[in-house]
Amino acid sequence: MTRKKTNQQKREEIVKYCRYHDLNYKETAKKYGCSYAQVYNWCKKYEHKGIEGLKDNRGRKSSQSELSELEKMQLQVKELQRQLEISQRENMLLKKGGT
Repeated sequence: MTRKKTNQQKREEIVKYCRYHDLNYKETAKKYGCSYAQVYNWCKKYEHKGIEGLKDNRGRKSSQSELSELEKMQLQVKELQRQLEISQRENMLLKKGGT
């Protein structure tokens, strides 16, 4: 199976076709030249999030205003862990250099 790039409009078309044909993922994949798994995933995303679920967000970070409180706290914890690791490495280097 060769990879085909799809835009959001094409994914919408594929999902609508699949839903119209009683969620026949295999037939849809064959017709549009994509994998069964991809058609299945697009249909599930559409089912849960609607059209927004078909957006390709790869390589895009969420802005601070889009993050939940939990996600903000998780980012803060990661940043603090990174800073701690840097400090620990610096301390180790200073101890080795002082010997």
